[in-house]
Amino acid sequence: MKTTYITLSLSAVLLLGIYSCKKGEVASTDLEAYATTDSASAIASDSISSVAEMKVKDKQFIKTADVNMEVKDVYNATIAIEKSVQELGGFVTNSNLQSNVVSENTYNTSDEEAMLIKKYQTENRMQVRIPTEKLGELLTAINTNKLFLNSRSIHAEDVTANIKYSELEGKRNQKTSENISKLKTNKDKVTLDDENMSEGNLQKLSSMNMTDDLKYSTIDIYIKEPQLRIAEIAVTNTTSIDNKYKYNFIYDAKDGFVYGFYLIQRIIVGLINVWPLVLIAAAILYFLRKRKISKPEHSKIQE
Repeated sequence: MKTTYITLSLSAVLLLGIYSCKKGEVASTDLEAYATTDSASAIASDSISSVAEMKVKDKQFIKTADVNMEVKDVYNATIAIEKSVQELGGFVTNSNLQSNVVSENTYNTSDEEAMLIKKYQTENRMQVRIPTEKLGELLTAINTNKLFLNSRSIHAEDVTANIKYSELEGKRNQKTSENISKLKTNKDKVTLDDENMSEGNLQKLSSMNMTDDLKYSTIDIYIKEPQLRIAEIAVTNTTSIDNKYKYNFIYDAKDGFVYGFYLIQRIIVGLINVWPLVLIAAAILYFLRKRKISKPEHSKIQE
């Protein structure tokens, strides 16, 4: 009995040793795999973003990005970005470059000339579409123009289930169409067929949009210059010009005489237009005056 116990103990120790060795080999293999994965991650992190280059088996992603950064020259950066987009097979859907004027002042330098000083800051809001597989390359190209990166976000939306749902809806719509076709032709059948066709068209449109979003990634880009720029623009000294022609006695006197002449004409024409009223007013004044004169004479007779 004792011999059997010893034999079983030795067997257990031997099996435990073998299991420990195997476990050590597995752990070593896992560590090597982890190191390989970590190395791959390090390589990916050296690129613009692992999200931009991410590929997962049996998964479909709609990828979008948003970049906000400061550049040395907005116009030159815009040209460079648009050129990179074109070279990578993409296209620009929006580009709104503008200079926001902070202040402007005019300084006279002579009787005829002046200098207009504008302080402004240039910015541009862009939206571009790029083939999804080229997203990382474009983000790298955009990054080369930066002075300071304010923010950058990259989003990968898993739409695998949406695609499957779209396929199922397409089959359902087709089945419904087949069932409607078996009905007896009447007003209700026409209505059902029309509604089903409209639903099918919306489904096709949704599928087309999703396909387009899968093929092309959308990037919103905001770039601006970190400091104000100053523009010096040579202009005419308008103050001296205004003073030069502000007052001309001979011309103003002549203009005043002509204006007075035409004013008299307007008054006369106005009186002619209201001659009945003028006549009535004259008659009333005549009778009032005559009555006023007659009253003193009557008072003298009584005395």
